[in-house]
Amino acid sequence: MLEGKRIGLGITASHCTYEDVIPKIENFTKVGAIVVPIITHSVLTAATRFGTGEEWIQKIEALTGEKVVSSIVEAEPFGPKNPLDCMVIAPMTGNSISKFANASTDSPVLMAAKATLRNGSPVVLGISTNDALGLNGVNIMKLMNSKNIYFIPFGQDDPQNKPNSLISDFTKMVDTVEYAINHKKQLQPLLIQY
Repeated sequence: MLEGKRIGLGITASHCTYEDVIPKIENFTKVGAIVVPIITHSVLTAATRFGTGEEWIQKIEALTGEKVVSSIVEAEPFGPKNPLDCMVIAPMTGNSISKFANASTDSPVLMAAKATLRNGSPVVLGISTNDALGLNGVNIMKLMNSKNIYFIPFGQDDPQNKPNSLISDFTKMVDTVEYAINHKKQLQPLLIQY
């Protein structure tokens, strides 16, 4: 049901999840979707124990066959000029959640999401944050009650050691996008147990 659909994949700075998220690009390409990768500045420039920006960009571009969008100027045309059928942000950090919930558009990823919402198309969020059940809880609830915003099902990944942390089950990314595009509904159950 996603054949020929243009899916924007926004990637923010939850570097520890890239090994899990980036390979899921193939799940979209296998069903015939076109994946347009969009990254934040941190993805582009950070060198962490999980790899460098250059390494991840090479992997992303190899999997998508598309050049990474890495500036706000490049992302702005995803409005009426060059629309996406759906924008996915995965992983989405607490920082980006806070900015998105409060209409701050300071990255290519958030610009593409804003442009997609302006077109009335769905935005799917795959959260990965240590403060989801802390200060960012109000922002997540705000986004949950916003039109055309959907979530990849999520749960507590380590309740004993990180009681405020939530992470999406990225294996459900394609299913969530299909529900959002084809049914305009949230994939259920939304809250999962790890």
